[in-house]
Amino acid sequence: MDVITTHLNADFDTIASMLGACKLYPEAICVLPGSQEESVKGFLVQSAFYNLPMRKPREIDLDKVTRLILVDIRTRARIGIFGELIGRPGVLVHVYDHHPDEDADVKGDLEVLRRVGSTTTIIVRILQERGIPITPDEATVMMLGIYEDTGSLGFPSTTVDDYLAAAHLLSCGAKLTQVSDILAKDLTSGQISLLYDLLQGTRAYKIRGVEVVIAEARREKYVRDLAHLVHKLRDMEGVSILFAICQMGDRVVLVGRSRKPEVDAAAVMREFGGGGHAYAASATVKDMTTFQVRERILRVLEEKVIPRRTAADVMASPARTVNAGDTILEVHHALTRSNINTVPVMRSGKVVGILTRQVVEKAVYHGLGEERAGEYMNADYETATPETGIERIEEIIIGKNQRLVPVVRGEELLGVITRTGLLLFLYDMRGVERPDAVEDVDTEGAMAPRKNVGYLMRDRLPQRVSSLLRAAGECAERQGMKAYAVGGFVRDLVMRVDNLDVDIVVEGDGIRFAETFAEEQGARVRPHHKFGTAVLVFRDGFKIDVATARVEYYLKPAALPTVEYSSLKQDMYRRDFVINTLAVRLSPEGFGEVIDFFGAQRDIKEKVIRVLHSLSFVEDPTRILRAMRFERRFGFTVGRHTLNLIRNAVRLDLLTRIPKPRLCSELELILKEKDPVWIIRRLSELGLGTSIHPALVLDPPHMALLGEVHEVLAWFSLLFLEEKVEKWAVLFLALLDPLPADDAKKLAKDLGVRSRVREWVRVCKDEGESVILRLVSTPSVSRKMIHDVLSPLPTEVILYLMARAKHPDIKRYISLYYTQLKNVRLHLNGQDLLDLGYSPGPRFKEIFDHLLERRLSGELRSKKEEIAFLLSSFPPAPGSVLE
Repeated sequence: MDVITTHLNADFDTIASMLGACKLYPEAICVLPGSQEESVKGFLVQSAFYNLPMRKPREIDLDKVTRLILVDIRTRARIGIFGELIGRPGVLVHVYDHHPDEDADVKGDLEVLRRVGSTTTIIVRILQERGIPITPDEATVMMLGIYEDTGSLGFPSTTVDDYLAAAHLLSCGAKLTQVSDILAKDLTSGQISLLYDLLQGTRAYKIRGVEVVIAEARREKYVRDLAHLVHKLRDMEGVSILFAICQMGDRVVLVGRSRKPEVDAAAVMREFGGGGHAYAASATVKDMTTFQVRERILRVLEEKVIPRRTAADVMASPARTVNAGDTILEVHHALTRSNINTVPVMRSGKVVGILTRQVVEKAVYHGLGEERAGEYMNADYETATPETGIERIEEIIIGKNQRLVPVVRGEELLGVITRTGLLLFLYDMRGVERPDAVEDVDTEGAMAPRKNVGYLMRDRLPQRVSSLLRAAGECAERQGMKAYAVGGFVRDLVMRVDNLDVDIVVEGDGIRFAETFAEEQGARVRPHHKFGTAVLVFRDGFKIDVATARVEYYLKPAALPTVEYSSLKQDMYRRDFVINTLAVRLSPEGFGEVIDFFGAQRDIKEKVIRVLHSLSFVEDPTRILRAMRFERRFGFTVGRHTLNLIRNAVRLDLLTRIPKPRLCSELELILKEKDPVWIIRRLSELGLGTSIHPALVLDPPHMALLGEVHEVLAWFSLLFLEEKVEKWAVLFLALLDPLPADDAKKLAKDLGVRSRVREWVRVCKDEGESVILRLVSTPSVSRKMIHDVLSPLPTEVILYLMARAKHPDIKRYISLYYTQLKNVRLHLNGQDLLDLGYSPGPRFKEIFDHLLERRLSGELRSKKEEIAFLLSSFPPAPGSVLE
């Protein structure tokens, strides 16, 4: 059985959509899961269309439904009993809807989703494309649906498709006079009385800088068309954001209207089980008073209102500045070092002008490098305060072509807004329409808030960590600072990858913040004043790295960076790859908001790894190794331009300039990845092996050995032994395999690997061959010999030798050692021999060797058997205690 249904509180768009769907599914039965608006109910009673195959929900046997067709809805919670069919095996779900996407949307086997003014439009266009005829009466009903949801084709949500669908219906004989008569809503005396009460019950609230009006009224009985009354109330009062709460009998009816992008009416109504559009939505609730509903609306608005954007939201702080007395050459160096194009010029702590890179470079070209910045700065500029609206910033930067806007309070420079910063902000807010006072705002035109991952932090992080992050934001705010979670922690959070390696960047004094936060939380703090960083260690051992927002520049390629304090944006700019430049606001205002200066979310979506600028690998060649590591770990692809930059860095042999311990740290991280061999193969394709050592060409035989090591390690893991092994070190030993002994030991020392790893390298090079040779050359290898040869060796060395061995017997011996021999222990010890009357001396070793040989062969299984063998094979000397 096919069933066509829609949402509770059906309107004309839903009825018209169901009518159209019946023409697409001729055998289907229509079911309204709940009530209808009064005008719709009257229409269904009086119209000939009540002959539609309409049934009541209680008349439907859900077990017989094989296909569910949803029109004008895709939210499971709003389709009544038919929600039980979602996900049921054997039930296909087809969806036709024009509402904006939501996380809880039903996923259909067939989905026809279009951003148009009404769902009827979608179905009419399908009927038109398929050549399915529409009678004049049907066309009239469908026109009703389109006209109601688009405000007679006048709402901003109206699209070209809506006009084309209406035109087609008109050509089919739709009667516009009837449509107008049905939609005309003259107010009854009861409605006028309710409208008056709503007028008297209005109250304005200021929420995060946005004015919201809530109107309340009560009626003993239901009064129809509350939405129409709210529309009139909004226009009469000139209100931009209005929520009406009306107690009607045993239920409370809610209607929301919003002309401003800061408030999404549908998002608020969804909290009450309702829905709709950003500009118009509704809900019905039971078991709540109007007071309870109002208080909950206010709480929801506190969470969901998008605050008005001002200069404070866009500015970078602290600002990089130069002095009016600096020379042009000094300004040129400052601009290059900080990688900026425009800078405020200061005199006596006050902004006195703006200087651009173009002017500076042209002055240098003309030999004016020793002239003063104040002579060539632009003194005709405009400033903003933190409260200046973003529209005014647009006018200054775009309209007046001012490259940079200083943000000041009095004479104090608080920050700057650059052209790039403004463009990135506008890109985040793209698609924004600025409606006038008499228009509704369509969801297409709504200013979307920056992505907020507060819910992810709540759901994916341990409650302890989530609470610490909130507390960190509050602590920073109390000190007049701003704190952000940054880097790989945020990247992995967005990608739903577990990562508790938390980094916090503070705009302000990071060490002072860390010390205060540590005192509040009872944690220890380890500061590093040179770099403005600190490590917080909490009582449970959890750690958080804290850094002051800073900018780094490199005095020469591959050198360690020179650090200066700066803004969050410039701190992000020093990162290795775009995907690692995400930040999350921790301040109470906007907690969880994602800040994405460089398009990291786009790169994550497109699965691409890109550097932020073309000199990235020149400044820090270790980023090449990181790029290969991230490429494999995340299944991403290195971008074409980034790959060209890597090849250029290889050509310049920049990796050889890196201090060997830094190179070792990156190599160790690679060897600890899940698929290190793939990464090393990628390095070999780029010719990077010789950058580690001239002899490491990573040729096919060498790569085959590394692959064999990977398999050996996988085999060892399947043994489920309690013994811990440093798997990366086994791969490291294989990486050094082609090197002569002296070269391998020297490289291990130069790389600064730990002493025990250097010892493993020595054992492999000095003793490895002899171990293999001894096992291979002996005609008959006993279990005791296998044990004696392998037991002195570290497991890492044995596994390397197993992978390297060409002779199959070696692999068999090592396998036997780990599965049967390694953990064999004698029950008897030296004290036991003394108790049995044996005199200590060289004979003890002979005795234990024979006992162990029998034990390894399985001849002796208990202490009793060991004693019996001992007494029969090595009787105590005369005069012993036993005698």
